[in-house]
Order: sequence, then structure tokens, then C-alpha cells
Amino acid sequence: MKWKGKDLFDLVCRTLGLRETWFFGLQYTIKDTVAWLKMDKKVLDHDVSKEEPVTFHFLAKFYPENAEEELVQEITQHLFFLQVKKQILDEKIYCPPEASVLLASYAVQAKYGDYDPSVHKRGFLAQEELLPKRVINLYQMTPEMWEERITAWYAEHRGRARDEAEMEYLKIAQDLEMYGVNYFAIRNKKGTELLLGVDALGLHIYDPENRLTPKISFPWNEIRNISYSDKEFTIKPLDKKIDVFKFNSSKLRVNKLILQLCIGNHDLFMRRRKADSLEVQQMKAQAREEKARKQMERQRLAREKQMREEAERTRDELERRLLQMKEEATMANEALMRSEETADLLAEKAQITEEEAKLLAQKAAEAEQEMQRIKATAIRTEEEKRLMEQKVLEAEVLALKMAEESERRAKEADQLKQDLQEAREAERRAKQKLLEITTKPTYPPMNPIPAPLPPDMPSFNLIGDSLSFDFKDTDMKRLSMEIEKEKVEYMEKSKHLQEQLNELKTEIEALKLKERETALDILHNENSDRGGTSSKHNTIKKLTLQSAKSRVAFFEEL
Repeated sequence: MKWKGKDLFDLVCRTLGLRETWFFGLQYTIKDTVAWLKMDKKVLDHDVSKEEPVTFHFLAKFYPENAEEELVQEITQHLFFLQVKKQILDEKIYCPPEASVLLASYAVQAKYGDYDPSVHKRGFLAQEELLPKRVINLYQMTPEMWEERITAWYAEHRGRARDEAEMEYLKIAQDLEMYGVNYFAIRNKKGTELLLGVDALGLHIYDPENRLTPKISFPWNEIRNISYSDKEFTIKPLDKKIDVFKFNSSKLRVNKLILQLCIGNHDLFMRRRKADSLEVQQMKAQAREEKARKQMERQRLAREKQMREEAERTRDELERRLLQMKEEATMANEALMRSEETADLLAEKAQITEEEAKLLAQKAAEAEQEMQRIKATAIRTEEEKRLMEQKVLEAEVLALKMAEESERRAKEADQLKQDLQEAREAERRAKQKLLEITTKPTYPPMNPIPAPLPPDMPSFNLIGDSLSFDFKDTDMKRLSMEIEKEKVEYMEKSKHLQEQLNELKTEIEALKLKERETALDILHNENSDRGGTSSKHNTIKKLTLQSAKSRVAFFEEL
């Protein structure tokens, strides 16, 4: 009951482990008007609903000029990422279609890690809210078509950790025209309806119909004093020769909010241009050590992953070779069985042929005996003599044929014996090959001793809940060189990124429904056609090229 705003705010920050508290605040709503909890005032003394529970929203109240340089803690980066992503999806920050696809791909990388086709199959983003509804309605594209284009970019972010993907998201988002700007309806002395934009760079005056490009800007280093009386707001330039300029807001409560935002943004603007406090220096040193530790850890994991993949490839290769050798052994065994069967058949055929040759030789001998008997027989008559001579001639011819057939059968038997010998030799070789295959080692000897880490790599031990670091100067120098190298590579990639954005814009342009374009879409396209693709910071710088006096006069005449 007695807590002040600071007590509640500090409790939230301690719960989150947040040290960069100066960016954040607790927001609540009074009659459709946003307000922030004051640190030195009791919580229940604010104009809040007395019904329980009392609801506050822990949000970023002030935005950095450069997220990568100013946001030190990972939790701070994550909270900004969540808030900016929600503002883009809720269309509180205008984002062109092609840039929203790129931002969605980084959001997917932050949530799902590296793209894996076997895991992240078609439709895995079906339930995700990744694009503003304005962008989805603007094109004749199915959810599958959007997912395909988001996934194509998502696959290119391989190797980025969650914090790196979120920071890439913020680096792109911080160049959007409406990023970090709080808009308020105001009127100048002439009663012209205008919009006042308050952000990290200064005060900007907008046409109510165009929140993208301010008409004039006043950076914080040109403003000496800001005050209000009732609904009238007074701005005193740093140059005392320049007249003050005034504007009116709609409500006194709005003036209080404008003053809070002006004071807070001005304080941060000045702090950025001074040396870091001891607390910030300590936080940055811890962040550098943590980044170095994470980088070393990622390198170690990458090496382990590579070794695991190599081991799996070796295992697959050995399994393939083992399967191949088993197939070869099976084929050799089958060949051996066929050789044995062939040898048995040849041996059987040779035995039959040999028996036939013996039978023919026996018949030839019997024919010879018959011839001798016939010759010995005395035939008296000429007819018998002629018949005998004819029979003798026929017996001789038959004997000759028998002799030739016997000789041919003998040669065939010799040939079969030779074939049998060759078949047995082939059988012996097949058995020898089978023996070689079955006795060959299946896996090559592996070296069980893991490769030692390079001697110049820092080492760290994890004991209980405490972490100890021992970074050498050479390690930090090498890390610094790697960071510089990453910066150079990022600059080189930016051109390629812009080409990809233009390519996507051209690709989906044919599917655009012109009648669904919003006023901001039309303004953005007009700026792009005029070549207005420079960063937000450069746009503000161009607006401040004129003297402050001329800009004040221009504001009064709007």
C-alpha cells in the first residue's frame, strides 16, 4: 500500500535480471490516454483504477539511437525485440512488405534456430503471426506462398544464435520511419493541425496525413528549455537570438506526457555523448566476456558437430562397405556352389565317356577276332570266297570305324578330365577369395584419443553455479579482429540484402492489389520513387541543414 513507483519498478527489474533500467517504465491508461508510473510517487496515488488487480505494462519508454551499440544485456535486447516486433505486427510502426518478410525470417531464426528441411517441413509456420495483416491483404498470395518466401531467407541465416538474430531484427527495424516515435496532436499559433513526434533524436513536426516524413526537425542539442502552462507548450532554442516557439495540445495530461518523454530522451541523448559510467563500463566488459564465452562455446559445439557428422559419415561408409563385402561373399559362395556342381557333372560325364570308350574298344576287339576267324575258315567255292571277301571288307571297315570312334571317345574323355581339373582350380580360387573376404577386418582402427584443443584457445571450467574465465590478451585481440571482420562482412552483405529486397519487391509487385493500398503504403512508394531510401538518421540530418531560426519561422507559418 505504501510502495512508491520506484519500488514496484525495481522489483520487476530484479525479477527479470535487468540492469539497463533507464530505457523502461510501467505504463497504464487513463481515459484512453497513455501515462507512465512516476518513480517518486506512491503507486496508489496515481490516477489508476482502484479495482483489483491494478494492471501495468512493463514497456520500453525510450529507444536507443543505435541498438547494437547501446543495448548491452541480452535480456534488454530480447525485450526490445519483442516490443518492436509486436508494434510492427500491430501496424504501430509502418514496415514495407519486402522488409516485413526479411524481419519475419529473423524472427523465425530466433525462435526455431537453424533451418533443417527434415524438421521444418512445409506448413510449420502456419500458426505463426509473422506479417502485418496489411501486408497479407495487399497481395493475392496464399499463406503457403508467404511461408515459401520467408523460409528462403530463413535458410540463409544458418549459424546465428537467438540473440544475434534478434539484434539483426532490431538493426533493420530501427531504420523504419516510425520506429521509436511517439506522436501527439498539436496546433501552432495559426491553429494548423499538426503532429508532434518525440524520439531519441529530437522533436519532429509532421503533417497529420503523413507520419513517415517530418516537415521540420529540432535535434535535442538545439533545444535549451521545454515547459508548458495548461495546454500551451513552450520550446526555447539553445540560440537565445531565436524566438521561442509554442504549440497547443489537446489535454493537460498529454502535455505532462510530452514533457516526461522530452526530458527522458534529452537525458539519454546527452548521456550517449559522454563517457560511459562505471556501471555501464562494467556491464559492457561483462557483455564482451559473455560474448567471447558464447563464441568459444559455439566454436566448440561446431567442432563437436563436425566431428559427429564425420563419424556418422565414416560409420555409414563402413556399413556400406560391409554390406558390399557381404554381397561379394554371397556371390562368391554362390559361384563356389556352381563350380562344385559343374565339377560333379563333368566328373560324371567323364566317367560315362570312359565307360563308353571301354565298351567300344571291347567291340573292336571282338570284331577283330571275328575277322581272324573268318579268314581262317576255308571257303571252297568262289561264291563263298567272294562273300567272305565282302564280309572281310565290311568287317575291316567296321573295325576302322570302331577304332576311330574309340579314339574320338578317348580324346573326349581327356578333354573332360582337363575341364574337370580347371573346374577344381576355379573352385580352389573361389574358396581362397571367400576366405580372404571373411577374414578381412570390418572397421578400420579408430583412434580413441580425441584431438586436443588448439593451445591458444581460452579454457573455462563450469563448477556448480559459478563460471571462471581466463582470457589471454591474444584471445581478446583475436576476438576483436573477428568482430571487425564481421562488421566488414556485414557491410558487404548489406548491398546483397538490398538487391534481395528489390528482387522480392519486383517479384510480388504483380500480385499486389492496388485498391487495398493504405495511405502509408502510397506515401512510402512515393518516397521510394523520389529516391527516399536513405536511413532515418540521414533524413533527420537533411531536415536540420537549414538554420534553427528559419525552421522556427517555417513552423509558425504552417
